[in-house]
Amino acid sequence: MKNKLRSSIKLLWNNTTIELLPSRSILIKETGELLISDIHLGKGEYYQANGIPLTNYQDLFNFKRIINLVENIKPKKLIILGDLFHSKLAISEELEYKVGSLSEKLKINIELIEGNHDKGCKINNISRSKTRTSLNLIYTHEPINPKDANLLNICGHYHPKIYIKNMNTKVSFKCFALDKKKNNLYLPAFGDLTGGHLCKNEFKKWAIISERSILEI
Repeated sequence: MKNKLRSSIKLLWNNTTIELLPSRSILIKETGELLISDIHLGKGEYYQANGIPLTNYQDLFNFKRIINLVENIKPKKLIILGDLFHSKLAISEELEYKVGSLSEKLKINIELIEGNHDKGCKINNISRSKTRTSLNLIYTHEPINPKDANLLNICGHYHPKIYIKNMNTKVSFKCFALDKKKNNLYLPAFGDLTGGHLCKNEFKKWAIISERSILEI
């Protein structure tokens, strides 16, 4: 049923259960993999170095959200679909330490699917790769076109968002987006300091209304 707020939405892709969560994450039931994308740690520092005054507090908030998410869901693995960092030029020793100690702190394996912003970034205690296949899913940062029609590409990169009309105004929300023609499922950006791109009209969309509610469009 559309236009009803939910605490999560479950999709079935060839017997694989994909749960869309309002925490801007995806849980794969059969494997226990928790997927997030586009955190862009260090973005505040990057802009500060270029003369744009932005706060540093977003990184602290993003770390807290990741910790709370893993502690609440208790997945078997955390997989980040790219752009963990915003730039190699904005990684302080403190940020490097926090990221490197996250796996031990959470007592979970963390894997990074390398994004365009992660190139040249030093990461300790986190495995990294370009792509990863799990069941009938392919994890990447940027979208790809699976040659096998039974495969679904779950990716990030585009920071999808949608406008929803409210009276005489339009309100912007981050969203999940599914391109049925190309078998691409886009994750919303996990980080707050990320902006977004409007989805194409033909995409299937689910709007993130709050940390606890998601809306099928």
